[in-house]
Amino acid sequence: MTKVAQHYIDGAWMPARGAIGTTLNPATGEPAGEFVEGTAADAQAAIAAATRAFHATSWKHDARLRSEVLLAVATRLEERREQVAHLLVAQNGKLLREALGEVGAAISELRYYAGLARNLFGRVVEIEPGCFSTLHREAAGVAVIIVPWNAPVTLLVRSLGPALAAGCTVVVKPAHQTALVSNLVLETVLCDPRVPAGVVNTVTESGAEVARALCESPDVGVISFTGSTAVGKAIARATAGNLTRLSLELGGKAAGLVFGDCDIAATVRGMLAGGLILSGQQCTALARVLVHESVYDRFAAELSEAMSRVQPGPGMDPASGMGPLIDVANRERIRALVEGAADASGKVLVHGQVPGGALARGAFIAPSLIAVDDLASPLVQNELFGPVMVIERFKDEDDAVMRANATRYGLAASVWTGDAGKARRVASRLRSGSVWINAHNKLFAEIETGGERDSGYGRLHGVEGMNDFLVTKHVYQSHIA
Repeated sequence: MTKVAQHYIDGAWMPARGAIGTTLNPATGEPAGEFVEGTAADAQAAIAAATRAFHATSWKHDARLRSEVLLAVATRLEERREQVAHLLVAQNGKLLREALGEVGAAISELRYYAGLARNLFGRVVEIEPGCFSTLHREAAGVAVIIVPWNAPVTLLVRSLGPALAAGCTVVVKPAHQTALVSNLVLETVLCDPRVPAGVVNTVTESGAEVARALCESPDVGVISFTGSTAVGKAIARATAGNLTRLSLELGGKAAGLVFGDCDIAATVRGMLAGGLILSGQQCTALARVLVHESVYDRFAAELSEAMSRVQPGPGMDPASGMGPLIDVANRERIRALVEGAADASGKVLVHGQVPGGALARGAFIAPSLIAVDDLASPLVQNELFGPVMVIERFKDEDDAVMRANATRYGLAASVWTGDAGKARRVASRLRSGSVWINAHNKLFAEIETGGERDSGYGRLHGVEGMNDFLVTKHVYQSHIA
């Protein structure tokens, strides 16, 4: 594996032409790799290769081959699990246990979609005597997959798996910060001689020229994007002229509703893990803690104490409770946000500081907890994307649901209570694509996830995860002379 993330187009790694960018290890500030800056011409070449492969090869017609390839990819990724996880820690700073879990989830995803590849059934209806309507499920064409840096293995595979299983050809645009990781994963596909040239292509960039070319191309059938709401809306505008199909998983502001009958100690542990996963840099991370007034003071004190004990540190250190942010600029953004919390109608209960010593060279900052009452506060309304949680008080069930639904986001939420009936009742009223009960961030290959409103549309994982990569064709046939 080269230490320069190159483009792969039409069955070959492209020579490193043009500008070379450098990525930094978030824990040390030292170089972690390089990448070739892509151009619109690279994007167009990748689309052309994928288009040729879709129309000129048997890839979209051979479900058994696609299934066998995905199973083989899963096995190869499993063999590289440690290598991929270690590179992931170096490139985006997450804890090694998080990185290993991410690779494991991707392996599961590949095996799941390998099974679904052989189960793409349509249906036949005899509309009237001798006249048959057949409904075929067919690949949607060229699929563009735009991958973020925070979970580049899982978030690549959860789109790549169903796209290839459906029979699509793909162009991947990885995040430049983790392009080496993405390419290492893609190598497990590209090394398979059964995969025709052009079925899988990848182009990297740090700007927006490649993304713009991919979004504006009339030859792209579907775009699967994971990232911020602002960029998702920009993609929707850019693709509107071609009516390109979109699958968008965007920002989140996940609320956890804590009722007075919950197990407080277990809830504190679960919410801390749910909020500080990937240092809070995950769209489903718990961001808002809504607590019933009867236990608010006790819960706030116990959560504050637990959060104060979390020690940030390097991802390879087993003693680290949380890794760094992706870069120093984001660390400074979070520090300024916490320091200005009072101006945003907040009261800082736990003030996360930037550590000194060797850690000061990295993008480390300890987690913060901020008490907020005003629903209009930007601390409540905006996605903060870092190790910052806000804690709010509610009076009753109706008040809790109203507060939880009071943002434009609708990706994830959780309910914490010992009353099973209440849990199901509240879950049904929350406008979120996923609701967990007495848990948070439980994600599985078999189970769909996705958002509402500013959190996007479409579903990933599960059977529905293939829908965006498939089209339904009606073929009518009459046997009556």
